[in-house]
Amino acid sequence: MGTALGFSAVLMWALLALLTARSGAVPPFQLAAMTFVIAALVGLVAMKARGTGMAVFRQRPAVWILGVGGLFGYHALYFAALRNAPAAEASLIAYLWPLFIVLGSAMLPGERLRWFHAAGALLGLAGAALIVTGGGAIAFSPDYVFGYALAGLCALTWSSYSLLSRRFGTVPSDVVTGFCAGTAVLSLLAHLLFEATIWPQTSGEWLAVLLLGLLPVGGAFYVWDHGVKHGDIQIIGASSYAAPLLSTLVLVAAGETAMTGAIVAAAVLITLGACLAALPLFRRLLRRGV
Repeated sequence: MGTALGFSAVLMWALLALLTARSGAVPPFQLAAMTFVIAALVGLVAMKARGTGMAVFRQRPAVWILGVGGLFGYHALYFAALRNAPAAEASLIAYLWPLFIVLGSAMLPGERLRWFHAAGALLGLAGAALIVTGGGAIAFSPDYVFGYALAGLCALTWSSYSLLSRRFGTVPSDVVTGFCAGTAVLSLLAHLLFEATIWPQTSGEWLAVLLLGLLPVGGAFYVWDHGVKHGDIQIIGASSYAAPLLSTLVLVAAGETAMTGAIVAAAVLITLGACLAALPLFRRLLRRGV
């Protein structure tokens, strides 16, 4: 159940590119502030419905540093990387986080890294590279070393947040509500410091912002938290490479981009990688079938 919930976050993240494109010209930090406010409201409504009290937010400082640092740090570093390096190269480096999760899982109690976990993650990375580059060449230039470094820190931030969250497995996912609220505040401060305010101009753009806050920037972080704490983190990590593929397929279905051979090849690589990483799961299912 935890693994399935973790992967459901990946499915929601598949909507991120389309909804962001449909949100108009809202600057990145302003968009993050708006959507994380909605995400926090989602958590508060869910807590109210289940009768969960505010006492759930009484957590150790380390929990808050990890949570807010992970959510805000990832987004801030990603935005900064895109401003200091070409989008294709920066995105590809940032997409190292699933591989880092799989490799880093070997350091977690009760986990063991096997060859098929690493091989599956590498196949997924190859598929993600095809999506990001469109099958074309990619060139790293020393002129953008700072941007590349920021993208690398971005990948390390999200993978570290995901792995360390498992060490706080007893902390309920309701606390993510507070993480989202803290991220919204920090994003607002960054927006006021670095950006000019641009509001959505149409009802369609406002709807895209709302859906962003409800799904890829909202519900996704709650189910991801539960998944990395209670699911098979190695399978979740490797299968996370499906996010750029699914995102591209959503853009194709919406008429925003065209289907290409690179997308088909990426689909094959990412699917093979996910299946390889999930080899123990398939073995368990076969044994039960027998």
